[in-house]
Amino acid sequence: MHRIDDLLDIMARLRTPGSGCPWDLRQTFDTIAPYTLEEAYEVADAIARRDMPELRDELGDLLFQVAFHARMAQEQGAFAFADVVDAICSKMIRRHPHVFADAAYATEDELHAAWEGHKRAERAARSSPDAGVLDGVALALPALSRAEKLQRRAARVGFDWPDVGGVIDKVREELGEVEKARAAGFDSAAVADEVGDLLFSCVNLARHLGVDAEQALRLACGKFERRFRAMEGRLAARGRAVGEAAPAELDGAWEDVKATEGAERSAGA
Repeated sequence: MHRIDDLLDIMARLRTPGSGCPWDLRQTFDTIAPYTLEEAYEVADAIARRDMPELRDELGDLLFQVAFHARMAQEQGAFAFADVVDAICSKMIRRHPHVFADAAYATEDELHAAWEGHKRAERAARSSPDAGVLDGVALALPALSRAEKLQRRAARVGFDWPDVGGVIDKVREELGEVEKARAAGFDSAAVADEVGDLLFSCVNLARHLGVDAEQALRLACGKFERRFRAMEGRLAARGRAVGEAAPAELDGAWEDVKATEGAERSAGA
């Protein structure tokens, strides 16, 4: 069975000028970063589908991305793969004093507060003295996840709605702003700005309800895809293609699919 050293040797050979792979040799941190994000999403997809063989392979692809970035950093004299391993091991030990030292927490809330305290201390150590509350929230995060992180950071210093009722009112207000922009014939940029405010408020609502907005939208996408495919199947059984069906026929097939799902859930309950 191959070991991590074999992976690092493969990566080194791929990046060796003259005998390595031309494509791998052309890559930089910037060109590889999109592949790293893609592989992380592939891992999440395999988990959602509970496909363990696929998860094994996708985790390998993600690990290869780590090795790729570490190799490029080593070539620049910045750090090597061993430094990456040392950094994460040190961080986990430091952040879990209740496991690796003698710290004790009475509740899970205390544990979470201590974890966040460790993270804040680490950010402060890395940041400049004039760093702001929102500094360090990665730009490359999916927009919903980044919105939630920004909101959580702001909430830590008291900039937050006191209860979910105010957030719901804000969602309604932002939806009204979208309607006004559309009715007034605003240009697409102005409408997009209002839609962005609405989405940001929806993330805030999800956060106050204890819902992961990114995961909720992924589930909604999965539900839409499942229902749409079922609708396609119903129409195909009638000898109809989706593109040929009238709006009323599409709506009817869609409602039939929803009703069937509801009946199946009730029977399962």
